[in-house]
Amino acid sequence: MAEFHLVGSPEPFLLVKMRRGESIFCESDAMVMKEQNLEVGGKLRGGFFQSFMRKFTTGESLFQQEITAKAGDGECLLSPNLDGDMQLLDVGTRQYVLSDGAFVAATEHTQIKAKVQTNIGGALFGGTGGFVVMETGGQGQVCISGCGTLLELDITPEQGEVTVDNGHIVAWDASLQYNIGIPNAEGRGLMGNLVNSLTSGEGLVIKFRGHGKVIVCSRNRGNYLNWLSGALGQQNSQR
Repeated sequence: MAEFHLVGSPEPFLLVKMRRGESIFCESDAMVMKEQNLEVGGKLRGGFFQSFMRKFTTGESLFQQEITAKAGDGECLLSPNLDGDMQLLDVGTRQYVLSDGAFVAATEHTQIKAKVQTNIGGALFGGTGGFVVMETGGQGQVCISGCGTLLELDITPEQGEVTVDNGHIVAWDASLQYNIGIPNAEGRGLMGNLVNSLTSGEGLVIKFRGHGKVIVCSRNRGNYLNWLSGALGQQNSQR
């Protein structure tokens, strides 16, 4: 199996060491550098339906890059689209649900599957974990990224229900019970909850119960992109 290592600080690269015949898959624009023995191709991983689900419901690429050590051993460097931290997840006994844009790369015997969820709650209005979420499968390693710094939260039954802002979630243990909704939603009805969410600035939250890990990032990706778009637009208007 290919070896994953995070190198550099504070915003690391993913260094991948591969032996001849090994392969990995990653987001379509994640590659920074590759050595001569490695070959890059594109693939509809999981077939057309899974690829379509990833692209049009979670924003992941339709075609993912597949990097294979065909001519011999070699190394490559990968990085995410946005500035921030990365983390390696060991999958097999434990599987994870990934938020939109969190996936960077995975070893060849893992899967990243689009899964329709039933506990949609307030997710009717979009955002991470809407009608479809991304879930890991198989066995190996998956590299994820998030804006800012990443932190692991240990959820235990003794804590009861733990509420996390949707925009700060990168991944969570698939064994956790969770429900997606609008904060402080009691007693206002569907439209009341929506209006309150829009006027108060509160977005969606995910409420977790059980025993497992939740990985959060210090920056809200959607808010950051909105701020960046506004700042760039203001600069252009002043020219």
